[in-house]
Amino acid sequence: MKKVIFGLLVCIACTLNAQESYWTNYQVVVEPQNVDAFYKLTNDYFTAHKTEGVTVTLYENHFNDPGNNFTHVIGFSGSLDALGNMYANDGGDTWELYLVKLNQQIKAGFSARMGTRMAHTGDISQDYPIQKYFIVHVEDGGAWDQAYAKYTNANIPAGMLNMMGNITAGVSSDGENRWVINGFKDFKSAMGGASILRTDAQNTANDKAWKTFLETNGESHLVRSGLRVLMGKW
Repeated sequence: MKKVIFGLLVCIACTLNAQESYWTNYQVVVEPQNVDAFYKLTNDYFTAHKTEGVTVTLYENHFNDPGNNFTHVIGFSGSLDALGNMYANDGGDTWELYLVKLNQQIKAGFSARMGTRMAHTGDISQDYPIQKYFIVHVEDGGAWDQAYAKYTNANIPAGMLNMMGNITAGVSSDGENRWVINGFKDFKSAMGGASILRTDAQNTANDKAWKTFLETNGESHLVRSGLRVLMGKW
């Protein structure tokens, strides 16, 4: 498994502690005519070959800006021990064959990162297949984390998942060091956003809480955002 970086050319990695998780994601460009084969290869391999404690996901990068135009991302998440075991195992001939076939469907590698998921609000045991992601640069990590935790504890509505973490490798010249994901059950909820899942009174309270967050987070700015769609989970 440690050969995956060379096999896919680029990767993203993530890490989770205790009830949280470490993650690794691999962003690639797949042309439309190769998507079905790319999915089938991935589904066949990870259906038959699971690493205990590791969840594998495949997302389509559905809405994105011109500088963020990879098409798909393969992600791995789990405890430090579970991901460590995955990468310590070279996978043998079956893994090598999967990589060879997969590379035939990939036009280009795009980017790679790793980091941790630090917190979440909502029922993480459920699937939220439509996810809006935000990549952020923060000036003061401690202040930002504290302000964000205070905001999310009271303002994430039912029917939505919010996750936040950091980026520990694969950082670009933009200096991104935090990420946020808002997960939704369907496109309607994702398009309407959290506000349509709240009452009017809750939205009023949220506006006040968001203003407080902006005033106390130690300064930050958005580097990139987009929306991804879950294609498979193993």
